[in-house]
Amino acid sequence: MTQKGGRRGPLRADKRYSSSKQTAGKSKSQTPPKTRNRRPQRPPRRHGPVVGTILGLFRLIWRVVWGIGWRFSLVVALVVGAATLYFYSTLPDYTKLLDGRTRGSVTMLDDHGKVFAWRGETFGGQIDAKNVSPWLRDAVIATEDRRFYHHFGISPRGIASAMAINLRAGRGPFDGNGGSTITQQTAKLLCLGVTYDPKTWKNESAYEADCRSGGLRRKIKEVPYAFALELKYTKDEILSIYFNRAYLGAGARGFEAASERYFGIPASNLDPQQAAMLAGLLKAPSYYAPTNSITRSQERAQTVLTLMHDQGYLNDRQYIDARDNPATLSQTAQKQAGGYFADWLMDTLPSYLTRDTTEDVVIHTTLDQRIQSAAEEAMQNVFDDKVSKDSEAQSAIVVMSKDGAVRGMVGGRQTKVTGAFNHATMAQRQTGSTFKPFVYATALDLGYTPGSMVDDAPLTVKMPGSPDWSPRNYERNYMGPISLTTALEHSVNVATVRVSEAVGRENVIKVAEDFGFAQDLPNLPSVALGVGESDLLDMTGAYAGILNGGSSVQPYGLTSLTLKGDDQPLFGKPGGIGERVISQKAAQELVYMMRQVVLHGTGRRANLDNYEVAGKTGTTQSSRDAWFIGFTSDYVVGVWMGNDDNTPLKGVTGGGLPAEIFHETMKRVMDGQPAQPLPMADPSGWQTQDSYQGQSQQSQSAGQQPARQRRDPSASILKELLGIFGAR
Repeated sequence: MTQKGGRRGPLRADKRYSSSKQTAGKSKSQTPPKTRNRRPQRPPRRHGPVVGTILGLFRLIWRVVWGIGWRFSLVVALVVGAATLYFYSTLPDYTKLLDGRTRGSVTMLDDHGKVFAWRGETFGGQIDAKNVSPWLRDAVIATEDRRFYHHFGISPRGIASAMAINLRAGRGPFDGNGGSTITQQTAKLLCLGVTYDPKTWKNESAYEADCRSGGLRRKIKEVPYAFALELKYTKDEILSIYFNRAYLGAGARGFEAASERYFGIPASNLDPQQAAMLAGLLKAPSYYAPTNSITRSQERAQTVLTLMHDQGYLNDRQYIDARDNPATLSQTAQKQAGGYFADWLMDTLPSYLTRDTTEDVVIHTTLDQRIQSAAEEAMQNVFDDKVSKDSEAQSAIVVMSKDGAVRGMVGGRQTKVTGAFNHATMAQRQTGSTFKPFVYATALDLGYTPGSMVDDAPLTVKMPGSPDWSPRNYERNYMGPISLTTALEHSVNVATVRVSEAVGRENVIKVAEDFGFAQDLPNLPSVALGVGESDLLDMTGAYAGILNGGSSVQPYGLTSLTLKGDDQPLFGKPGGIGERVISQKAAQELVYMMRQVVLHGTGRRANLDNYEVAGKTGTTQSSRDAWFIGFTSDYVVGVWMGNDDNTPLKGVTGGGLPAEIFHETMKRVMDGQPAQPLPMADPSGWQTQDSYQGQSQQSQSAGQQPARQRRDPSASILKELLGIFGAR
């Protein structure tokens, strides 16, 4: 722009904006638009070199762990998935998994056809979770797995809780409580699909132990198998497998068998308290079994009822009613009768039909539960009232019919047990004076009478190559000439040895063995005093032969054996009356003599009002064993007492506590039974030979005796004694 006068002024830039506007414009162009309520940004935090290094290290470690972790998790998921699919492909229809026993069962029926014992694993038949008592289903779920219908096979919460409990108890995290769901428990019951193979496992117990083992490795294997079960079956089907395969004590496999075993009813009829008792057994079947301790089982059931109430399965009224009326055993289960008897049968029958059976076997037996209970009560009564509390003495009782049928058996002081040592069948003990009737049976069969005379005087028997032997009487005195009846009545030792040697020791041994006494009796003069050994069952059977008229018996407890569902028995009774041993006349004379033992002799404590009783006492050297065996017209009862370590009894003889146990047993057995006379001879026809003279102080064995022959009934035993011993 040119000014007037031709002068050009200085050049200047145009001011388009005022200074204030320029500042505003500048600020507006350099500062971003402000956002409402936006906080001003903090300047980046600067760390020192040490802290920065540490943080960087942690970031690196996290990246490494995360990188490895998700890859490892992916591999584990793939492995578990593959294992689950494999197990899924191997699972059959669930109905094929309901009966998981590797062995069959043995059910024993008494002489009236009622069940009294089970052996092996009893299976009550297949049941369905939908058909059992609703109380049972609720009790099991409330106790074992309250989230059963909501989880997918495992419960991480339950496992974590169980690990915490184990650690607090000082155990390893996987030792003790496992936190297993019902599905996992079912997987364990199925042994993770591993079937029993005799070639692989030492026995079934080893197989079962492996199936039930715990630990981390086992838990890891259970997971895919549990997933497979959940994929393959419905919840109710899994529960059905569990209900059928769970072991519930007393040989009961499955809730149906347990319900029948303990309560005598099917599982569909269980009430809340019964269902709670069965559900409580799952924790420890043998420990909580009501047949072991009804009190302990009821206490466990109370815990289950509380869980059912807390989880809403029982209302207040139902809970109080169940709590105040605890479940009890059925009458059959309460009796627990015949445990020793059942064990005896299991030991005597073929193992492939008992302990190793793969079938369900039914055995009809000779056991009379009334008689069995009578023997158990008698044993308990005498030990409670007349035996010192600190005594460790044992006792046994056998009750038998005269044909050898065993009606009751108690094998020890603890009467209601199974699997215990049976003193009635397993204890081989010296028989003492209970052997003497076989000596007199031989003499009577050879023609002597109960009135024949024998000299009870000092006696020495010489044996070639052995020291002389002089028997002594229990009372340390001598009675002189006495009848055979008196000798047996008072259990006179010297007179009995004299008779044995007179009639022939070999004959006595043969008669005893033919009656069923133990074999291999020692051929010694002392055999007449019972130095040979036998068990109570055989001795009672030998006395049954005397009662039945002189024929041997083979004791038996089985009448028939069938497979469950079959009508035709596989075989019948293995015993009974056998061949004749002595004449009926001799047997009846011996019964008369044994009757005098009870009336006037050493067995007076065994006598029974209103019933005729005959028998014989026995006490071995130093009172290590005490016996009484006797009979009425219908039953023979044998009683033994002694210590397991064979130490002497204190103040016990056969005519004492054993005779009293016999009395208490027979009193209960015969209660209400009609009185029948004993089959004994009439003594009026005998002529007592009271003219016996002489004192035999020493004798010499005649060596080998001739075979037993029938002698003239009128012959005097005096001649025999003088001939053999050479009385001086």
